[in-house]
Amino acid sequence: RFSAARLLALSQETGIPVVFKSSFDKANRTSLAGRRGIGMEEGLQILAGIRESLGLPVISDVHLPEQCAPAARYLDALQIPAFLSRQTDLLLAAGRQGKPVMIKKGQFLAPDDMAHAVAKITSTGNLQVLLCERGSSFGYHCLVADFRSIPLMAESGCPVVFDATHSVQSPGGMGGASGGDRRFAPVLARAAVAAGADAIFIETHDDPDRAPSDGPVMVRLGDMDSLIRSLLRIRAALNETAGSPGPNAGRAQSA
Repeated sequence: RFSAARLLALSQETGIPVVFKSSFDKANRTSLAGRRGIGMEEGLQILAGIRESLGLPVISDVHLPEQCAPAARYLDALQIPAFLSRQTDLLLAAGRQGKPVMIKKGQFLAPDDMAHAVAKITSTGNLQVLLCERGSSFGYHCLVADFRSIPLMAESGCPVVFDATHSVQSPGGMGGASGGDRRFAPVLARAAVAAGADAIFIETHDDPDRAPSDGPVMVRLGDMDSLIRSLLRIRAALNETAGSPGPNAGRAQSA
């Protein structure tokens, strides 16, 4: 709730909407010993409390088809993890809830492959789909962000989100856990906005080195203000060049 309150204040100061994301279960940990979270029931209650007390919309991952219906009762949107972006039953179950669904592009997929994931969701009659770029596998323990993917995925007609923090992850790079280098998250975030991303996904924590998950890639909560303002300046410059803001200008997501 502390992080959510800080992000709400930032949203109010900058005028950009924030969608708060936290995971009730991290089901794709590298090692069995990895910390997975507090579980669906308690986690959803906490997210619902954030939405009710702060007015922030909330989103979280779903990993199984049977999680979609109970999660949708508490969440404003559902997120499909990258490793599960081709799981037909999960995508159909998420689509049937009638809530916006954000699909993270699998690290193993080409940008245009995501059209098939979109089609699975829209086959349920749900047209509220967002696509999220989070880097592609490049050799062992390394991801690379190809910014051509942003306009390519935009051809689907869906808003495109860029995950600036998972894109600097080193999957399995610490042996039993993923590593990464948070220094480059702001660099990639700025590049993504310049490339036309509709929203930015950023993991943040007041003390990333003590975060239970993904600490090596997290942007410090105290650094979020300056980062968001730099992204807004880039978007403003693009809008000035284009002559008018795009339909999704100014949206942001933080986790």
